[in-house]
Amino acid sequence: MNKSITILFLVVYLFSATEAHQLLKIPVIFEHFSEHQEVDRNISLLQFLAMHYLHGSPKDKDYDRDMQLPFKTSGDCVAAIAPAFIPVMIEWNIDQPVEIIQQDNLIKPDHFFVSAYLSKIWQPPKS
Repeated sequence: MNKSITILFLVVYLFSATEAHQLLKIPVIFEHFSEHQEVDRNISLLQFLAMHYLHGSPKDKDYDRDMQLPFKTSGDCVAAIAPAFIPVMIEWNIDQPVEIIQQDNLIKPDHFFVSAYLSKIWQPPKS
């Protein structure tokens, strides 16, 4: 049971995240080859493959049918790989100890003013 589930997940991954789904179009090659043989009886399978895969994609009469062949168009699949890097532990050695000076008051009393206007904020407006 586990082996079959593993194979199922592998196949689903391969067909969704890679171009392996193009292999499902292989019957189209033989159908299109038979269409070419109806027009030209002397064409071989190698000539057919060379015509469609080695000489680019010229716009001819059956261009739309040619684009249905496997590996002729992109399947819009996305394979995003995000490696996870484990950072190396960095060890800091301080040769001389750092002395931290603590201050009792950060605000000096002569710099602190009480505003007389703050108490008037909460009063209703007078008309």
